[in-house]
Amino acid sequence: MRLIATLIARDVRRAWAGGGVTLLVAFFLLAAILFPFAIGPDAKLLARVGGGVIWAAALLAALLPVERLIVPDSEAGLLDQFAVRGVSMATVAAAKIVAHWLSFGPPIMLAGVAAAGLLDLSLPVLLAVELGLLIGTPGLAALAVTTAGLVSGVRGAGAVAGLVMLPLAVPLLIFGAGSIEGGAGAVKLLAAVSLLLLAGAPFIAGAALRATLD
Repeated sequence: MRLIATLIARDVRRAWAGGGVTLLVAFFLLAAILFPFAIGPDAKLLARVGGGVIWAAALLAALLPVERLIVPDSEAGLLDQFAVRGVSMATVAAAKIVAHWLSFGPPIMLAGVAAAGLLDLSLPVLLAVELGLLIGTPGLAALAVTTAGLVSGVRGAGAVAGLVMLPLAVPLLIFGAGSIEGGAGAVKLLAAVSLLLLAGAPFIAGAALRATLD
């Protein structure tokens, strides 16, 4: 257990120290800034679609660090050391999901406040967006780690990761954007999808990691 806690702390520290979190937040805010230029300065239109824009930006931001989640540890032989010590790859994957969310979820939620100002969202809409991100970003983190495990060792993993992750993230995007105005029912659907991803991701990612060791 102490080994897993150390892995989580190391991954979070690496994400912050390496500038990955800053790049992720900058990318997220850039997407929010550029969107009004694409559709025009119509405040009512921006307020109506702004929540969906934040969710789409969060999805793309979650995809950004996928290549750095598994590949460095695999190349450094860290996964082999865990296997030798009898640590299951599913446990390693679960630790990486926690670490990825800690370095991705809270910063995106904070950046969402700034994005809401850029998109002229009202306070009730902002609160709904933040609640949706709190529920949905763990699912995005789980999906990102699973994708990283599936594409590790594949040439051009960054491009392949997008092809794998984006279609699988569509339910989260739909229910996340829908939870803004869809009420409790949409929030429950978002929570169900996020929990399903969190429950299955460690085992799928773990199986992919075991395959890279063989």
